[in-house]
Amino acid sequence: MTSAHRLDVYESGFLVAYGLFEVPSNILLKKLRPSRWIAFLMFAWGALTIGLGGVHSYGAVMAVRLLLGVFEAGLFPGLVYYLTFWYKTEERSVRVAFILASATLAGAFGGAIAYGVGHMNQAGGLSAWRWLFIIEGAPSCVSALFVFFFLPDYPEGAKWLSEDERAIAVQRLSVEGSKGHHNAMTWPDAKETLCDWRLWGHYLVYFGISTPFSSLSLFTPSITAGLGFKDLEAQLMTVPPYAVAYVVQIFTSYSADHFNARGLHSAVLATIGAVGFLASAVLPADAYSARYGCLIVAASGAFACIPPLLGWLSSNIFATASVGLAIALNIGLGGAPGQIVGVFIYKPEEAGTGYPTGHWVNAALLFMVAVGCVMLRVYYGWRNRKLLKAAGAGAGTGGDAGDAVRLFKY
Repeated sequence: MTSAHRLDVYESGFLVAYGLFEVPSNILLKKLRPSRWIAFLMFAWGALTIGLGGVHSYGAVMAVRLLLGVFEAGLFPGLVYYLTFWYKTEERSVRVAFILASATLAGAFGGAIAYGVGHMNQAGGLSAWRWLFIIEGAPSCVSALFVFFFLPDYPEGAKWLSEDERAIAVQRLSVEGSKGHHNAMTWPDAKETLCDWRLWGHYLVYFGISTPFSSLSLFTPSITAGLGFKDLEAQLMTVPPYAVAYVVQIFTSYSADHFNARGLHSAVLATIGAVGFLASAVLPADAYSARYGCLIVAASGAFACIPPLLGWLSSNIFATASVGLAIALNIGLGGAPGQIVGVFIYKPEEAGTGYPTGHWVNAALLFMVAVGCVMLRVYYGWRNRKLLKAAGAGAGTGGDAGDAVRLFKY
């Protein structure tokens, strides 16, 4: 088995475990309290990453990667779910953006760290790649302790808020936020969420965006190497695409929340990302500068449309238990399969021709994301008009239209 094929197997195994454990993890987050569960996941994730620095066989690597997928599965959907306990719908996308953009920025630092660690080869008798896992895993273990002791679970129990401030926090989230005191998910809750077909539209869109997200996360060093940069220099040149994407993510998500237009913002950024990949696919393989610029455009568009998508989904689910399940299903059923596809589309044998297959697939999927977002936006507009019409009829017969209408967010 070649090293490239082994990478495919490692990542596929990791992502299968990642997809399977999304839902159980979000259920446990509510049952065990967010601070305890998130801290446990972070510590386990960091410890396993450090453990990768000590493996000596293919089987050991595969086992650790599978476990890493199990524990990493709950962190991102858990954090998105956690935000629904604290923030209103128009405040969530930008918060999700800070989480995801931090991961994007970590990609920028990761390239710089990999460049530096590359010069540590055989320091202390360890290979550079072993040092890379040790250095990247240790901060998660340390951070987990701070999360366990200092992360507040729900506004109603936050000790650093006064009694009046807690009451205000609970009141402002009485309609739009998840509730810490609500019971955990029941089978009727799960059945209702699973049978809500509009949510499957969100899952399909998230599948489309997850493939470019995954492929860029894994193969940006290979792509930059194919642009004329070599070895450690290729790692260093991954920094600008991630850094620009960080800024674009924050700005886009703030604008999406401000204008209550998450779907359209995601559609526009997906289109921009698709154009970047499309241009990369059709430009000559030796057009290095132009294709590097296209990589920055593609990364910015692909990464920036994800936070509004997650904010949009959580804003249009109206029960605490359903929010956690839908977020987990979105990432487990949409995200994980999409990321598995992303593992395979950048083929090593296409390095000399500029990886056209990967670029074409990502462009097509991002155009699909744009179309899907527009269709969901049109659908929610149609549903809202029906709700307002029904509420108007109810008000005409003595009902309270203002209390009866819970409109979908755009």
